[in-house]
Amino acid sequence: MGFIQRRSFLITAGALIAAPLVDAQQAAGITRIGFLANSQTALGHLRDAFVQGLGDLGYVEGRNLVIEYRFAEGKLDQFPALAAELVALKVKVIVAPPTPAAEAAKQATKTIPIVFAGVGDPVGSGLVTSLARPGGNVTGLSGLNPELVGKCLEQLKHAVPGVSRIAVLWHSGGTGGRLQKDMLKEAEVAARALAMRLQIIDAPGTADFDRAFHEMNTARADAVMVLPSNMFNNERRRLADLARKNRLPAVFQFREYVDAGGLMAYGASLADLNRRAATYVDKILKGAKPSDLPVEQPTKFELVINLKTAKALGLAIPQSVLAYADDLIQ
Repeated sequence: MGFIQRRSFLITAGALIAAPLVDAQQAAGITRIGFLANSQTALGHLRDAFVQGLGDLGYVEGRNLVIEYRFAEGKLDQFPALAAELVALKVKVIVAPPTPAAEAAKQATKTIPIVFAGVGDPVGSGLVTSLARPGGNVTGLSGLNPELVGKCLEQLKHAVPGVSRIAVLWHSGGTGGRLQKDMLKEAEVAARALAMRLQIIDAPGTADFDRAFHEMNTARADAVMVLPSNMFNNERRRLADLARKNRLPAVFQFREYVDAGGLMAYGASLADLNRRAATYVDKILKGAKPSDLPVEQPTKFELVINLKTAKALGLAIPQSVLAYADDLIQ
């Protein structure tokens, strides 16, 4: 028996064994849902936030809830197979926070409700018809807003007043063409208002990172703003290290980059979005249809600064900025 045949046999056998177990658990009043995400090791706190949100609503793993976790661990091409596994288990809801996971889940099922959290452009990516009326079996929480790009530049200017030449690192195709276009446009508008000059640098793949930072140095950039993408999220520690190595103050949109060593971030709280995703699951389990649940925009924004990185860069962040920061990493 070949490898593919053996793997197919094991999956089929596993599904046959799991089916009676699933039915027994559902009969016992235990709800089974799926959680499809990128990385258990790097983003486990987002899963924990979701579980906490469920706990606040009365759902406790092992008591009245079973969560089937599936993680791609950075291998985005694994999402379709992982989504298919959750569909085969007949879970009641699939929670798929990142865009590629939600897209894979939507391709795998048209009937099982899907909840995303932190997706940049749910309309542009085709996950929903509109924010107000999602349609279909997908809904959730959006995590990005083009206006945040301008806010990031403002926060960078406040924290490092002397910066004037800013490199903007982006990943073409990383968050959907329309959203990226809007973010770059917003960056240009904000830069003019702040008397900054921008250097737009595309990094289509991880192999382009060293080249991108070399271009920043050649152009004598004072700082770098990294626009969000799933690839960048997976490589946030490397990007933070490169910025520090090249002595470039870096601003991001998610605190996870600052936790990984980046200088500062201003944007929506991914942990809060994942926690709030639990409310969507609760509503769906109580009978609501995803098509009737509008996509929510972020409500909690945070400014996070890494003081250790600031010291390594020789920066003295103004006390006025430190005073209103939501979190300071020592």
